[in-house]
Amino acid sequence: MFQPVIIAGGVGTRLWPLSREKYPKQFLTLTDSKHSLFQQTVLRLQGLPHASPLVICNEEHRFITAEQLRQIDHTDTQILLEPEGRNTAPAIALAALKALEKGEDPILLVLAADHTIADIQAFHHAVEQAATLAKNNHLVTFGIVPTHPHTGYGYIKSGQAQQPYGYRVDSFVEKPTLELATHYLSTGEYYWNSGMFMFKASRYLEELKQYQCDIYTACKAAMRDQTPDLDFIRINQDAFAECPSDSIDYAVMEHTKHGLVVALDAHWNDVGEFSALWDISQRDEQGNVIKGDVKALDTQNTLILNEDKLVATLGVQDLVIINTKDALLVAHQDHTQKVRDIAQQLQDENRSEASIHREVYRPWGKYDAFDRGERFLVKRITVKPGAKLSKQMHYHRSEHWVVVAGTAKVLIGDKEQYVGENESVYIPIAQVHALENPGKVDLELIEVQSGAYLAEDDIVRFDDQYGRR
Repeated sequence: MFQPVIIAGGVGTRLWPLSREKYPKQFLTLTDSKHSLFQQTVLRLQGLPHASPLVICNEEHRFITAEQLRQIDHTDTQILLEPEGRNTAPAIALAALKALEKGEDPILLVLAADHTIADIQAFHHAVEQAATLAKNNHLVTFGIVPTHPHTGYGYIKSGQAQQPYGYRVDSFVEKPTLELATHYLSTGEYYWNSGMFMFKASRYLEELKQYQCDIYTACKAAMRDQTPDLDFIRINQDAFAECPSDSIDYAVMEHTKHGLVVALDAHWNDVGEFSALWDISQRDEQGNVIKGDVKALDTQNTLILNEDKLVATLGVQDLVIINTKDALLVAHQDHTQKVRDIAQQLQDENRSEASIHREVYRPWGKYDAFDRGERFLVKRITVKPGAKLSKQMHYHRSEHWVVVAGTAKVLIGDKEQYVGENESVYIPIAQVHALENPGKVDLELIEVQSGAYLAEDDIVRFDDQYGRR
C-alpha cells in the first residue's frame, strides 16, 4: 500500500479568465467529466492499494479543497496547508515528513491536481511498475511517451535500461524549440516531464537533505509545530517562510544518482493552456468545441466556452472565445500561450478579474455579485443546508435580504426570527447580525447592500465556525 500525495497549488494563468488566483484550474470542470481536475486526480486512484490521500494546498484554497473532497465522499483525506507557495520540493518534503509520523516509511505517489489521464488502466500499470522500483530505494519519475514535438513541455532523456521496468534518468531538458523537439521525438530516448513521482518518504528526505539541506531544515522546523484546524493541518508559518522556493526537478532529481524514469502512455495532458484543452475536447462536424449557450454559423475550428448569456459567432475560424460572467477573452489559437500576459497585466493593475470570479465560493455556500453601482451592490446568496454565516457587523453599509427559496434563520441584534420565501428583513449599519439555513434544501436570497463603502473587508466577525477573522 502506498501513500498518495496530491499537490493542489498553482494558478493556471494561461487559462484566464476561467482559471484565477482564488479559484484556479485544478478546481474547475474543464473536461467532459462531471468532476473537477482535482476530483478526477483523487478518483483515478480507485483500484490501487493506497492509503487515504494527503493533499497539499494553499491557505486560500482550503475550503474549496475540502468541499470538493466532500462531494466525492473523501472526507477522511488529510489537507496540509502551505502558508505560502514554495514550489514542489518543499511541498513534497512536508508530505514526506507527515507520512513518517506514524513510524512507518510509506512509498509516496506524488501527483499534480491539474492533469487529465484518459487511460486509467495504463496509469495503474505504470504506478505498479514504479512501486516495485521505489521499494528498492529508487526515486522514480513518470515520463510521458510523446505523441508529437511539443514545445510547451520539459523533457526527460532516458539512459541505460534498469530491470525490470525503468531507465536511468540521463538528464532533464528545458522546453525546447520545435526543431529540437522534433529531434527528441525521432531518437525515442526522450519523454515529456509529467511532474509525477514515486519514492519512499525517507529516501526523498535523505536526497533532499544531501542536495538542498536548507529546504530540508526549514520544512522540518515548520512541521515541528502543527495545529489541527477543522479539516486542515496548519504548520509553523514563520519557519516555512525561511524555506527557499524550488522544484523537485532542480532540487533533487537533477542531482540524485538513484533516479529512474518509467514510461507512461495513458493519454496524459496537463491542461496548461487552451490548446491543451482543445486537444482533449470533442469537436463537432465543423471542428468546433462548444460549451454553453452558443450559436455558431460559418464557424470552424474554434473553441467557445460560454458561462453567461448567448454568444453568437459568424464567419470566423481558429479562435478561442471564453465568456465568463465578468470577462470575455477572444484570441487566435496561435496566441493562446500569451494569455498569461493579460492575466499578469490585470494583476499589476490590481484588477479583481485577475484573482476572483464574479461567483465566489465560501465554506457555507456561494454568492454572485451580479449588479453594482457607486453606492449599491446586489448579490444572489446560496447557503447550504445546515450552514451558517459568521455573526458579524458592517460599519459602512446596510443590507436588505429577500428570501427567494428555502427558509432563513436570521439574528439581528438580540432578535432571532425565521424568514420564508417572498419575505424580507433589513439590517441597519453597525447592527450585529447572522444568517443560517436550518432547512434541508439550499437557502437562496437576494442581498442588496447600500452605503458609502461596499468592499468585502468592511466586516467585523464575532463568531465564525470556520476560523476566519
